[in-house]
Amino acid sequence: MKATVFKQHGGPEVLEYADVPEPQIRANEVLVEVKACALNHLDIFVRNGLPGIEIPLPHILGCDVAGVVREVGDLVTWVKAGDEVMVQPGVSCGHCEACLSGEDNLCREYDMIGYRRDGGYAELVAVPGVNIIAKPPALSWEEAAALPLVTVTTWHMLVTRANVQPGEDVLVHAAGSGVGSIAIQIAKLRGGRVITTASSDEKLAKARELGADETINYTRADWPKEVR
Repeated sequence: MKATVFKQHGGPEVLEYADVPEPQIRANEVLVEVKACALNHLDIFVRNGLPGIEIPLPHILGCDVAGVVREVGDLVTWVKAGDEVMVQPGVSCGHCEACLSGEDNLCREYDMIGYRRDGGYAELVAVPGVNIIAKPPALSWEEAAALPLVTVTTWHMLVTRANVQPGEDVLVHAAGSGVGSIAIQIAKLRGGRVITTASSDEKLAKARELGADETINYTRADWPKEVR
């Protein structure tokens, strides 16, 4: 299959478009034909190299994946070939105390698709069956691929940690970012009143489209005072 790989850390110039072996799935995994893969900051961090973190090389980046199920392992019964899906990027052992209590991000074996295991910069990617999410039919492939990691991050911040309740005020910085744009929507889903900041009127207009109640251009205002 075709994939974009890197064999040494560095800038974009280390990326190579190459032929690589197709991934072989285990009994609990799913093979996904990649239709879209977003560029996440994690991809840049990994490509540049992280202090103290060893990345197996050559490596295929890509933690935000949307595609069509090509093949399922013998133990996977809840999806089938042909299903349109997104991939939850967090991978954990599934049987430790943290995983069984719903805090899989605290698992000692926690990893990410595209981080220390191959990701979606390829025609095919193998992922655990439990990481498969049905793609909403109304979303394009590109829209679906933009969701996974930012949604995991934002949900953990606003729901797991902050436990946003109806009527509470939520301040979202950088409304135009991936995390910021999904944070507006999750906060509204939880019944919050959302105040956002951004650097341009265009970004603020988009924030209002997503449901923001109040918007502040932080380049032209004393935004802490404006928020209060």
